[in-house]
Amino acid sequence: MKHSITQHPFIMAIFAIFFVPTLLQAHPTPHEVGFIAGLNHPFTGLDHILAMIAIGLWAAQTGGRALWLIPTAFVSTMILGGSLGIAGIEIPRVEQGILASVLVLGLLITTATQLPLIGSSVLVSLFALCHGFAHGSEIPTNVSGFTYMGGFVLATALLHGLGIGMAFGFRRMLSESTLRWAGAAIVLGGLYLAS
Repeated sequence: MKHSITQHPFIMAIFAIFFVPTLLQAHPTPHEVGFIAGLNHPFTGLDHILAMIAIGLWAAQTGGRALWLIPTAFVSTMILGGSLGIAGIEIPRVEQGILASVLVLGLLITTATQLPLIGSSVLVSLFALCHGFAHGSEIPTNVSGFTYMGGFVLATALLHGLGIGMAFGFRRMLSESTLRWAGAAIVLGGLYLAS
């Protein structure tokens, strides 16, 4: 029995992550430039990529309502952080917060730590504020803040989806311990960024 590629959400998530931004850049109109700039921004830094995938991995590892609550809390607060960044309102120690997000989330996955939902939401919201601020404060000149934010929100959601897809793929094709090894790889990535 043949299976279509669209029947495999893990493969579709990878396709979306790597090809949708490129396809959207083909012939942008002026009003699309802000959206495309926002869509590309999370992919320009290893710290953002690792943290966004880690959110998806940890949400899937935790399971239950955390599967949707952790990414939703992140994206919601990231919008606030992005708005502050676009408005030029300063948040101290943003870069340290971003680096901490990679290291802490990687450790949570490696140790399979499950926090109460409220604790998980508060933790990822603190990290999201930093990531959102970084995206917002680096908005290109002469682009719409609204469309720019829409782009980086979509990119973040795609990376969360990739992390969730990876977690389910690891469990189905390999083992739960593979998911923990992915967390360890994220920690190593964080240590590399810190060096």
